[in-house]
Amino acid sequence: MTPSPAPDSGSAPPRRRWAGRNYTLLALAAVITNLGASGALIASAFAVLEAGGSATDVGLVAAARTTALVVFVLVGGAVADRIPRHRVMVVANTVNCASQGVFAALVITGEARVWQMVLLSAVGGTGHAFFAPAAEGMVLSSVTGEQAGRAFALFRVGVNGAGIGGAALGGAMVAAVGPGWVLAVDAGAFAVAAALRAFLDVRGLPERPPGDGILADLREGWREVTGRPWLWSVVLQFAVVNAVVAAAEAVYGPLVAREHLGGAGPWGLAMGAFAAGTLAGALVMTRWKPRRVLLAGVLCVFPLALPPAALAVPLPVAGLVAVMLVSGLCVEVFAVAWMTALHQEIPEDKLSRVSSYDWLGSLALIPAATALAGPVQDLVGRPAALWGCAALVVALTAAVLCVPDVRRLRRRTEHAARSPGTGPAAGPGQPIVKASSGGSGEGTASASATG
Repeated sequence: MTPSPAPDSGSAPPRRRWAGRNYTLLALAAVITNLGASGALIASAFAVLEAGGSATDVGLVAAARTTALVVFVLVGGAVADRIPRHRVMVVANTVNCASQGVFAALVITGEARVWQMVLLSAVGGTGHAFFAPAAEGMVLSSVTGEQAGRAFALFRVGVNGAGIGGAALGGAMVAAVGPGWVLAVDAGAFAVAAALRAFLDVRGLPERPPGDGILADLREGWREVTGRPWLWSVVLQFAVVNAVVAAAEAVYGPLVAREHLGGAGPWGLAMGAFAAGTLAGALVMTRWKPRRVLLAGVLCVFPLALPPAALAVPLPVAGLVAVMLVSGLCVEVFAVAWMTALHQEIPEDKLSRVSSYDWLGSLALIPAATALAGPVQDLVGRPAALWGCAALVVALTAAVLCVPDVRRLRRRTEHAARSPGTGPAAGPGQPIVKASSGGSGEGTASASATG
């Protein structure tokens, strides 16, 4: 028998590792916290109701978290680019663990008051305002090379799967043991995540020179955003898109479901289909690597106009479920494409500040949009308001496609892609100047332009 020839060690270059220990720790921590946070969103609402609160009180508790996030997210981004990001993440997780632990104790003992829940929700939102930009910067820095898009897609598979499972498990636990114990589990999840993130290896990240203060850091981040048309145009687009989608799904959707579709059950099925779509979209992006990465992502924003249009008709339950599934898949394709663009174009030392402006833009208009949804419906009628939401999504997405850099930005090859800690590489039509969840994936029901 003729022996097989020895392999030629020089016949092919060794494969580079695109993700290592940090990526694994970050993904595991995000899955754990998303399992807890998804159930806690349900538990907090029922905790308010069990304490004698009204629907308005439920809204106040939810709004307190979002408001704190919007107010402090820019400061959080500046801090995360000034000191080691993993320390910011651990401290923020510890704050969230403490606030949820107190929340849980008050609910379990029957001592919870609405004002206490509003205050604790605001503390949690403040913690997340510091966590989210630091986490997004850390995730973007944890992978290298051509496989970065696949890494981000796998990360989001875990996060989205945990969100779906956490919501289902949280709902069952609220019914079985009460909301307080679900909040206690969420506090424990934050504690475990903080411990995991404490073991992140930051030795390979570059030293950051001391800055001239928080305001100077914020101005520098602002210049990064405004100097890149593809970046600020998409952030502005999602400031409105997220707002109108939130109004359609949080306000108009339940009303349409109650009056035309049979109530909360069919609406829950539709929202579950959207969640399943996000998981499917992340799986698609583990295999698909579009060359014009941002163009592919922005084209996938058009289907976000379908849910408000379906509610305006309204479509029967089966049609609405199909629409929500497609829109969930498409928005996740955009999210991974957006993370890939940020990874290859933004200097490592500015990732968190850029992410904070992304988060601010994506969340800032949501409270106003949901508050104004009722008055707008009274003024023009619900179908007209929903068609208006759909039209805004289409018009803004078409406008963003008119930005040349959105159409021209290309995915780097493995050899051209930057390694963590280096600046962006120049590409065709792209000058050297430029999120959620979106790499953080925890602690909030809203998402940045990263999904």
